[in-house]
Amino acid sequence: MLVYLSNAIEKYCRETGFSYDGAWQKWGPYGFDKSGRQRLEEYYPNALRSAYKGVSGYIYRAEMIIDSGFDVQIPNAAASCVPVDVAGAEFIPDAYEAILQAEREGLLSIVRYEEMSDKAREWNEKTIRKEYENASAHPEYRHFLMGNFPEILKR
Repeated sequence: MLVYLSNAIEKYCRETGFSYDGAWQKWGPYGFDKSGRQRLEEYYPNALRSAYKGVSGYIYRAEMIIDSGFDVQIPNAAASCVPVDVAGAEFIPDAYEAILQAEREGLLSIVRYEEMSDKAREWNEKTIRKEYENASAHPEYRHFLMGNFPEILKR
């Protein structure tokens, strides 16, 4: 759940002075390996640091929910169709440090930009170009993409 403490697009836009008052596009550079363990992927240099360093927040726990029936597609997560009682909360003072600690404890894995395979780099370039082309209704997302992938988008 640590990945939800920050939206890299919103954080980047605010830090670069990009003014936007619409619904923020989401950036979710993670998936899960075959065992269900979360895997974070850096698609540009120092992506995790820039997205999560200095971000604080809470992770809430609920003991009981009424399942919405919505397929969340995230291991150990659910969506409720009604408000739920909070059974506990954990304050995270720095999401980046918490992510690195979770990696050290084997709770998640990180594929750093420098470790990206050639095949993954090809996929990344193709995907970033396509994302930029398809984001005409989201200037904040285009700003984020251009700022973090200039070598891909200026070709």
